[in-house]
Amino acid sequence: MSLVSEIPTADPNLVAEHYARRLAFETDCSDVRQAMTSGNMDFVLIDVRGPALFQEQHIPGAINLPHGKMTARKMAEWPEDTLFVVYCAGPHCNGTDKAALRLGTLGRRVKVMIGGITGWADEGHPFEKG
Repeated sequence: MSLVSEIPTADPNLVAEHYARRLAFETDCSDVRQAMTSGNMDFVLIDVRGPALFQEQHIPGAINLPHGKMTARKMAEWPEDTLFVVYCAGPHCNGTDKAALRLGTLGRRVKVMIGGITGWADEGHPFEKG
């Protein structure tokens, strides 16, 4: 028996439930890019890093809104059913988790773009400056 099969697999129904739940919380760089290029960007893309890093480079179409600036008053600028997609520097950064927590606490719909800037760059997608 290998180290892979040593622990039995989960029931297939539990696997399906687990990944359906996970995908309700996150998206990835490829799916965000596809939505952008198809003209079907039905979400607001938020870069949660600080303004200086945002000015250096960010994903086209993103707005800069660090999690600490996500207040009920600020978020009221968008309709209540708006989907927000948040990203930060990459897997080593928990800014997206803090932003998702803040938005969820404010009763807002949110997904984390896994990979962040690092994932975006790894996939060869373009950036904007300024």
